[in-house]
Amino acid sequence: MQSDRANTAAAPGQPSTFTRLRTLLSRPELAFLMEAHSGLSAKIVEEAGFEGIWASGLSMSASLGVRDNNELSFSQVLDMLEYMSDASSLPILVDGDTGYGNFNNFRRFVRKLCQIDVAGVCIEDKIFPKTNSFLGENQPLADIDEFCGKIKAGKDTQTHPDFQVVARVEALIAGRGIEEALARAHAYAEAGADAIVMHSKKSAPDEILDFCRQWDNRVPVILIPTKYYRTPTDRFREAGASMVIWANHNLRASIKAMRETCARLRRDETLVGVEDEVAVLGDVFALAGADELEQAEKRYLAARSPSTAVILAATRGEELGELTLDRPKCMVPVRGTSLLGRQIEALGSRGVGDARVVVGYRADAVDLEGIAKIENPDHEATGEAYSLALGLAEVTGDAIVSFGDIVYRPSLLAMLEDRDEDIVLLVDSAGIAGGRDLVRATRPDGDVLDSTGDEPLLVGFGAREDGGKADGAFIGLMRTSAAGTRKLRAVLEAMGKEGSLARAELGTALARLAEAGEKIAVVYVHGDWHNINDLMDLAQARDEV
Repeated sequence: MQSDRANTAAAPGQPSTFTRLRTLLSRPELAFLMEAHSGLSAKIVEEAGFEGIWASGLSMSASLGVRDNNELSFSQVLDMLEYMSDASSLPILVDGDTGYGNFNNFRRFVRKLCQIDVAGVCIEDKIFPKTNSFLGENQPLADIDEFCGKIKAGKDTQTHPDFQVVARVEALIAGRGIEEALARAHAYAEAGADAIVMHSKKSAPDEILDFCRQWDNRVPVILIPTKYYRTPTDRFREAGASMVIWANHNLRASIKAMRETCARLRRDETLVGVEDEVAVLGDVFALAGADELEQAEKRYLAARSPSTAVILAATRGEELGELTLDRPKCMVPVRGTSLLGRQIEALGSRGVGDARVVVGYRADAVDLEGIAKIENPDHEATGEAYSLALGLAEVTGDAIVSFGDIVYRPSLLAMLEDRDEDIVLLVDSAGIAGGRDLVRATRPDGDVLDSTGDEPLLVGFGAREDGGKADGAFIGLMRTSAAGTRKLRAVLEAMGKEGSLARAELGTALARLAEAGEKIAVVYVHGDWHNINDLMDLAQARDEV
């Protein structure tokens, strides 16, 4: 995979991840590692404030739907680790199972770990392929001399002096007792192990604490209290442990959350009640580094002329009563931000920097920064098409045209790029109850494309002459290319000359273009917007968009 490690490497003068892991093991204070099994979970571990990551073999295996029995290949584990190393600046100690074979396999594994900045590896003294320590009884253990040779091979191969090789002793797991556990730990330390993990599956910590008392800190001791979790952490400190690993709790927490969400959606068949319980999409984008990409695009992509937006916002909106006595409808707030302000924010998120707002009623109250106001002095006697003609008067390039009394999710702007036609309309296929913005298209929403693959195009506005249902409602959001802008300006100019422009709606101009053979794209949407026509609409917009 293509490495992005430059983003997570230590800053100049700062210790490497290798050195930081060695420091965590050797310092007087107890250190804690948190389990991760992916780039995403590694970022969350770092976000939570942990100082290091335990790359759990169980968790990595389970996240891919396989058993913790060396069913993941050597290369698959390295791929997962590289994503984690790229995603986080924390030192990673990887669960290396039994080393993926003999000494030769292990030393190749160590070499690869050093290449991807994984700071250490923990190997257990069992037979390849391994069995998870919490399954079965009397598991066979590796020969002590053979395992010592594996440790020496790893230490001789590491390419950074602070890379840590940790030996995990499974004698207590296998029922061999404290004497063999001590003998193995001494042999592994003598072979060069940088630390010892003493593992146990008993719910009481007695045998672990007994080992710590007899070990006397010859090399650092790491504990994994998955089974003896009720033990107060201060007892580990008192026993002289250097590090505690929370070994699989991110995986287990995610399993529980996914099951609960799936069960609720299967039962309720609606996202209501679930949406507030899960991470917002913005959190997902932030964890994936969307902000960094946006900044990089600004730095590295060739500059282009900014797109223009024309927002038709000249009307008062009498239906909102006192809310529009001293301001136009576009300045009515929705959750603290005006309708127009929300549109400007959405447009800015798509790189639209030239916002031209056609104003009329109480133009003085439209006081947002970064907009160009174009006044329609005849707003009381003219309609949308007249205001659009004013707004497009000096526009020659691509443009987004929007009604000023709508509120929408920014994602709808991206949908305007789904088609290549010079004029693209967003149409809600559920909005067919009535109104002047009803749209007739060549295909209804959900219609299966035939062999020609033709996408839906605008036929006209209004109900069907045969009494059939319209195909949806124009939501008041559209895009024009530079050619589309010229065509739209031309039809508006023609309407002005013939005297039909003043009271015309935007749909009239678009219908004329369609009737003349212009292919105007229809992109169907399903919610995520509101047209503010009355107080009920305003209340719904505040709750939903």
